Amino acid sequence: MKYLEKHPMIMIVIGITGISMSAIFVKYSKAPSVVTAAYRLLWTVFLMTPVVWGSRSGRRELLATGKKAVMLCAASGIFLALHFYTWFESLKLTTVASSTTIICTEVIWVALGYCLFLKGKLTGKAAAAIAVTLCGSLMVAYSDSGMGGGRFYGDVLALFAAVAVACYTLIGRVARTSLSTMVYTYIVYGFSAAVLVILTVVQGYSMTGYGGSAALTGFLLAVFSTILGHSIFSWCLRFFSPAFVSASKLCEPVVAGAFAALLFGEIPGALQIVGGAVIIGGVIFYSRVE
Repeated sequence: MKYLEKHPMIMIVIGITGISMSAIFVKYSKAPSVVTAAYRLLWTVFLMTPVVWGSRSGRRELLATGKKAVMLCAASGIFLALHFYTWFESLKLTTVASSTTIICTEVIWVALGYCLFLKGKLTGKAAAAIAVTLCGSLMVAYSDSGMGGGRFYGDVLALFAAVAVACYTLIGRVARTSLSTMVYTYIVYGFSAAVLVILTVVQGYSMTGYGGSAALTGFLLAVFSTILGHSIFSWCLRFFSPAFVSASKLCEPVVAGAFAALLFGEIPGALQIVGGAVIIGGVIFYSRVE
């Protein structure tokens, strides 16, 4: 661990690889999107349980959590469930490059929501960055609209997934004022897993019967994408600025797209590449403005 603390860029690389594998694992899953998403959250809760309940401070905080905080976590969990469900479904319809790039617009929707609901302010430069990012999204969608196979609908689902995870982030901003990260995420993941299981049942799907594909994919997503991905980025905040950590996450579409090109033969078109570059450029510009 001391070696990693002296060379934290190693952890940045591991984190980027971890989150970039999300789309690849989902592509390999033979189960419906909602089932794969449910398994991801169920495995995450299972792996977190001994850590949370095994800690005296964690147990104490969890049992003392107030009703208002629980309600906020429940709302956050619902949006997180919708994010995973729609994003995983998006990956079934469109390319990894398009879907992961559109997901990067999350920061833009967070900015808009912060202004609309949390009384934040949006500067002229920030508004310009948002406009540029949206133009890039339209370019990607236009490029995919002529490809057929439901790609345009997949892009729309990815956009909805970005808005859903932005809502999850905004609610978390409020809930985190009274809860630690560990307890907050544990409660949110629990609610999110429950919502996804309910959606699975409502849609008439079973949690079994996929030859272990769903359970294995969910486990890999929980370990690589959650623990070795998002959790590592949280750890990296001890050594790097939030702006650098956020910007490093923008490598996901590039790395995931490269994996997809190699494994699935998904070669993006010229307009798709340009649109993706515009989106990432807009997000980077917005991050620098902030």
